[in-house]
Amino acid sequence: MNSSEQKNTAILLISCPDRKGIDTALTRFVSEHEGNILHFDQHVDLQQNVFFMRIEWDLAGFTVPAEQIHAHMAPLALDFNMTWQLFFSRDVQRMALFVSKMPHCLFDVLARVEAGEWRVEIPLIISNHETLRPLAERFNLPFYCIPVNAQNKEEQEQKQLELLREHRVDFVVLARYMQILSPLLIEAYPRRIINIHHSFLPAFPGARPYHLAYARGVKLIGATSHYVTEELDAGPIIEQGTIHVSHKDTVDDFIRKGRDLEKTVLGHAVWAHLQHKIITYHNKTVILD
Repeated sequence: MNSSEQKNTAILLISCPDRKGIDTALTRFVSEHEGNILHFDQHVDLQQNVFFMRIEWDLAGFTVPAEQIHAHMAPLALDFNMTWQLFFSRDVQRMALFVSKMPHCLFDVLARVEAGEWRVEIPLIISNHETLRPLAERFNLPFYCIPVNAQNKEEQEQKQLELLREHRVDFVVLARYMQILSPLLIEAYPRRIINIHHSFLPAFPGARPYHLAYARGVKLIGATSHYVTEELDAGPIIEQGTIHVSHKDTVDDFIRKGRDLEKTVLGHAVWAHLQHKIITYHNKTVILD
């Protein structure tokens, strides 16, 4: 845990039309109220003329109570036509995990949480199979098996949504959940469902992409983590990774290397989300430090 996480901090994410004085106005807002800025990053999309910023400051000694910061920020946000979000490091997010049969991403996520790498709560794991129940029990986590097929999809997703609401879930991670989500869940958690998949799509779709890639003799394999939207595997990309393969690699090597990459890419994406580093716009993301 780094020093900024140990502090009680406020994190502000903004996007707005670019113009002079935005960064000055925001830093002045913090400094005039005795705030100490810990992290500051900005970006301007010159083609769209959009300004993005992430600013994090220590609340120790800050003269505006946390519950009043939103009200104090409102006039400034209105002046610059900002879209903005305010977060506090003291708030621990609640993350639900959706899985099917493959354990590699689930085990990696649970290990990171168990090791204290991520400050997050996991109130439940939802699956469409019983396969990974023993792993959930190993970590003493509630496991709900809700089988889904074409005939019961709407009814079963309603059950999933009720569980998410009951457990006050903030965001969802699809840790290799092999089902396509319907708009029911996506609309309930916009830009708050994170998926991981191999980067062969759409060239190598289906359940055996590594076998198809091996047969084609590819030299590079990858993984992509993104927010889920109604367009399949086309949501805003958060993180991607690649690794070289060669004619010396077997199909098993492809699978092993690919799954290692999936774990790493998903981990980076979840970390960025937990740290409130992501701003989405036009089906893209800006990842700010």
